[in-house]
Amino acid sequence: MNLEDEIQSLRDAGRLRDAATKAVEGYGPEVLGFLVTLLRDENSANEVFSQTCEDLWKGLERFEGRSSLRTWFYVLARHAAARFRRAPHRRPGRRAGLSEVSEIAERVRSRTQPHLRTEVKDRFAAIRNALPEDDRALLVLRVDRKLSWSEIAHVFSANAEPDETVAQVATKLRKRFERLKGEIRERAREAGLVPEE
Repeated sequence: MNLEDEIQSLRDAGRLRDAATKAVEGYGPEVLGFLVTLLRDENSANEVFSQTCEDLWKGLERFEGRSSLRTWFYVLARHAAARFRRAPHRRPGRRAGLSEVSEIAERVRSRTQPHLRTEVKDRFAAIRNALPEDDRALLVLRVDRKLSWSEIAHVFSANAEPDETVAQVATKLRKRFERLKGEIRERAREAGLVPEE
């Protein structure tokens, strides 16, 4: 049974706490990595990850299944990151009532090993970090997390025009991704990371 099915079985059985725990433990490491790339700061990413886990924990009962739970977790992460950026002076202790979810989020953070660094990886990371946030998010979701274009369109749907379908958003994102790959290739060539053609 795959993780999505396990989580759904737990939800169907009314075991929301177990379903949320399974979701955070199963998908948490990749969502945390996404946030680190998105926010470019581990401390900020950890704070946003905690909020994202809280949002998942609180919202799981109302999750309608219009996308996979994995995709929804990324949507929650993007929304939490946006709220984080809008509120630079956050109130301390906001998550005091959900110590259980905080403990699970901390377990995921502590289990997630930092990537081994090399000079080339660092130089590619610098190219990636220089990109606008939405482009970094697109790269992580497609290349690192291997989400389908439909799933990525769901994650980006908050930025879509009101009358756009998921398929139309996915088409725009595919085109954007192709342009982005060319831009990264050119920057890597300029930095001497890939040979001239």
